[in-house]
Amino acid sequence: MGNYHFYHALEIRYADIDAQGHVNNAKYLTYMEQARMAYFLHLGMWDGASFMDIGTILAQTTVNYLAPIRLMQPVRAGVRVSRLGNKSLTMAYCLEDTQTGQTLATGESVIVAYDYRHHTSIPLPEAWRQAITTFETH
Repeated sequence: MGNYHFYHALEIRYADIDAQGHVNNAKYLTYMEQARMAYFLHLGMWDGASFMDIGTILAQTTVNYLAPIRLMQPVRAGVRVSRLGNKSLTMAYCLEDTQTGQTLATGESVIVAYDYRHHTSIPLPEAWRQAITTFETH
């Protein structure tokens, strides 16, 4: 999978499966969101308590579906920050089968630093920038 220092294990639930017998396409975004929040927690960018204090908002996201995901399949999500801007960052994702290493999907999202109390974008906090840079370059 390469270039990912952070992985988050995913649970494929019965409710995630559609009539075709594989994970519904919309669930992939949920899996990437779960992995993103776990990444933020891991780096200390969010304490998991208040969404008002996380200070991010999703601006754009893409998913590339490469292979179906099945019920109870062991899957993990690799997450990394691929770009740091002034007010936003880009995150890359890779969903893979943990037993075979097969890449099942890839994706990307643009996350904007956001002040929910004042309803405006803000510069990326320097503490986030430092935490991400230190983590991603180790």
